[in-house]
Amino acid sequence: MIGFIIRYIIIAGVILIIPRYLKGIVVDGFTTALLVALVMGFLNSFVKPFLHIISFPITFMTLGLFSLVINVAIVYLTELYVPGFQVSGFVAPLIFSFLVSFASTVVGWFTK
Repeated sequence: MIGFIIRYIIIAGVILIIPRYLKGIVVDGFTTALLVALVMGFLNSFVKPFLHIISFPITFMTLGLFSLVINVAIVYLTELYVPGFQVSGFVAPLIFSFLVSFASTVVGWFTK
């Protein structure tokens, strides 16, 4: 349980740092970043697999590139549920989702 808490605090810190270097993403504060981490974790666990199943024919026809659209959609869904988190464009949320996923993977290596 303590590993879970540490993991989400570190990921929230990464979410708080990313908007400094990436235009198109706005995070108001650490509480907002923590909510973004929790909501994105929930959406990636429960909604994203459902979206992948529904969009399988499109993903197959585009050789997997439609998965990028699903990643951006998850970030925009997070924006809908978390006040103080704003996203604009397509590239910024795409890079944001890659950076958060990378940070989550690296933190997961150390907090098992």
